[in-house]
Amino acid sequence: MSNANYRVEPVTLSLDRAPACPFDPAPSLTALRAEQPISRLAAPEGAPGVWMITGYDLIRQILADPRFSSRYETHYHPLAGGRLPPAPVGDLTGMDAPKHTRFRKLLAGKFTVRRMNLLTERVAEITRERLDAMERQGPPADLVEVFAQPVPALMICELLGVPYEDRDQFQSSTRTLSDPETAEAQYATFVELGTYLRELALAKREQPTDDLLSDLATGGDLTDEELGGVAAFLLGAGLDTTANMLALGTFALLRNPAQLTALRDDPDHAVGAVEELLRYLSVAATGMRGVLEDVELGGRRLKAGDTVILAINAANRDPARFPDPDVLDLRRSAAEHLAFGHGVHQCLGQQLARIEMRVAFPALLTRFPTLRLAVPAGELSLRTDPSQVYGVHSLPVTWDRG
Repeated sequence: MSNANYRVEPVTLSLDRAPACPFDPAPSLTALRAEQPISRLAAPEGAPGVWMITGYDLIRQILADPRFSSRYETHYHPLAGGRLPPAPVGDLTGMDAPKHTRFRKLLAGKFTVRRMNLLTERVAEITRERLDAMERQGPPADLVEVFAQPVPALMICELLGVPYEDRDQFQSSTRTLSDPETAEAQYATFVELGTYLRELALAKREQPTDDLLSDLATGGDLTDEELGGVAAFLLGAGLDTTANMLALGTFALLRNPAQLTALRDDPDHAVGAVEELLRYLSVAATGMRGVLEDVELGGRRLKAGDTVILAINAANRDPARFPDPDVLDLRRSAAEHLAFGHGVHQCLGQQLARIEMRVAFPALLTRFPTLRLAVPAGELSLRTDPSQVYGVHSLPVTWDRG
């Protein structure tokens, strides 16, 4: 493919989603994917090249290519107008090999499919407890507050070994972290939780318990700073994405009643249904990589120092990979979606997230078969900040009492 196939001038994009369907990528991304799935974005004079990648095959290729760096300091962010700062200690998403390899090796054995499957019973218990609380409260209820956010937060408590007496405050802090009223409140909560997790990690060195953080504290070669950083990373990685998948996934099912009924009537089909919801929603909508050396990609010449922005949500709707991609079809085989990434940085906690969703969605729909939105869909407040995981700030629902 030659450069002649593309417009050569930089493009300017609007990332606003279409109001008619809040689950679809921005129309500009869809149009760009069809016309030129690798496009240079308009940038200030003197800035490095910034490329928007919207095609499935191209993004999959980049995610598996070590010439594209995950280190934040190699990323030029067009909104920030400069390079990003280096990743905090313990943040695996901002590392390359060999540093990333060392941390990944320490954690990979803790997140095996077998080990995560052993947590299924506890996920089911937590889910039932939250549904019981929701039923006692009665309709209407904010599904984010009473269900979607607490389920992954409590599982993070299990994983990290947060003491039971601290869990209510821990949940309260994670709610503020995920959906703060102000940036100042979010930062203060981030500092508070970081301090708490560092102190907890150090306590595990002295008195280990049966949890992942104790395993890392006593069985690896992590420094105190690294141990606290990994704990904070696991909190961030395991909370916001799953919480928003549970809330936005429920919203999508309520807007697609035939699909909702199919899942409720056949809970055993939850495995495939979750993969399709992951593909369809792509709540972690974008990623970035820095170009380490000159490289040919999709007929374009990228230079060392350039940045690529990966439109994961557009790639997961690529008709070249998924027929009728804008249709939510829970019977579809969507296993090769990119919602968890691809390559060496593929999400470590993906199996736990899958288990949480496979348990939670059928349990919610079975317990509340008349579940429905309590407000018109157009009144829901969506998380539109491009730096956030996509989702809803709240999801008011109601149901008929039994």
